[in-house]
Amino acid sequence: MTYLAHGLQVALRRVSRRDRSEFLALNKESTDFLSPWMPGAPITTPEAFDAYIERFVGPAHDGFVICRLDTGAIAGRVTINNIVRGTHQAGTVGYNAYAATTGRGFMTEGLRLLVEYAFGELALHRLEANIQPSNTASLNLIKRVGFQREGYSPNFQFIDGAWRDHERWAITAEMA
Repeated sequence: MTYLAHGLQVALRRVSRRDRSEFLALNKESTDFLSPWMPGAPITTPEAFDAYIERFVGPAHDGFVICRLDTGAIAGRVTINNIVRGTHQAGTVGYNAYAATTGRGFMTEGLRLLVEYAFGELALHRLEANIQPSNTASLNLIKRVGFQREGYSPNFQFIDGAWRDHERWAITAEMA
């Protein structure tokens, strides 16, 4: 495996077609865990996975997996979406852990690696994350990584059958 960055417990690499089986299995077993927080249903079919991978062909989106160093198994995933270059050099971060891997620090370390990679290799200046106010685990994670709360967006995204409010969090290269 070619890792882009690694820490003590996890490493970061780009998601690829070879991840299909593991990715689908993790999403299937974590459907109830993920559904309240994710836009759309978790990716659980080969066709949905293929469409997900296709998003990362162009320059506006990039997809990664966070892998355990001890086993190589996927512990979480993270994307940088809506990448804008030029005078912004910014993107929006989306991420999730899985039911079997949550609470072990994998996502904290992995998201820190992603921030370092985004500000270094990808030459971005700003990352933003939008999180539902009731998703305390995600809010605590984003705080641990160093993001700062910037605002509140009512009815921001349609998730789990309704328009959901979100808090807007961001980090810049100077803050990291």
